[in-house]
Amino acid sequence: MVPKVFPLDSCSSCLSGKRETFTVWMKSLLMQGNGCTVFNSNGDIVYRIDNYDDKCSSEVCLMDLHGRVLVTIVQRKVWPFKSWEIYKQVNREKPWLRVKTYSKAKFRLETNDEANWYQVETSACKSQVKILDGNGNIVAEAERKRSSSGVVLGNDVLALTVEADVDHSFIITILTVYGLINKIL
Repeated sequence: MVPKVFPLDSCSSCLSGKRETFTVWMKSLLMQGNGCTVFNSNGDIVYRIDNYDDKCSSEVCLMDLHGRVLVTIVQRKVWPFKSWEIYKQVNREKPWLRVKTYSKAKFRLETNDEANWYQVETSACKSQVKILDGNGNIVAEAERKRSSSGVVLGNDVLALTVEADVDHSFIITILTVYGLINKIL
């Protein structure tokens, strides 16, 4: 059985019945900030991550266009290990997701239901990312974006394809953790 991914409580447009493509720009729109910005296929901003602190902060927030915090990602350091706990903004007491086992090229994300886990795989150049569910099915893929004329854009601009019926904010959260692990966010 394929694990179900449900939309966040505060985000009614996070789920679509069709495959969707986004542009992820690994830059903050704010000067002097770190983060990333996510655009839909119409060029509208749909998510953003702005970190006013140092790069690779221990707490990062995923926001919608209006600045409402949807998800908070907290890095826990227990020497010599690091882990990440992800909270929906409506419940800061119990983590929604946890990153348990990881390397720079692969990590396992566990939901509150231990049966649902996801895996992130990346290429050596870090510009191709696949997110797989517990059954090995690809639920999203990111790769360097190409312009309409076929020109490959910079390493910090990704085309993200999310399969139908998968929560977009969930996928952006996973990409954010990937960026934190690889120190690119």
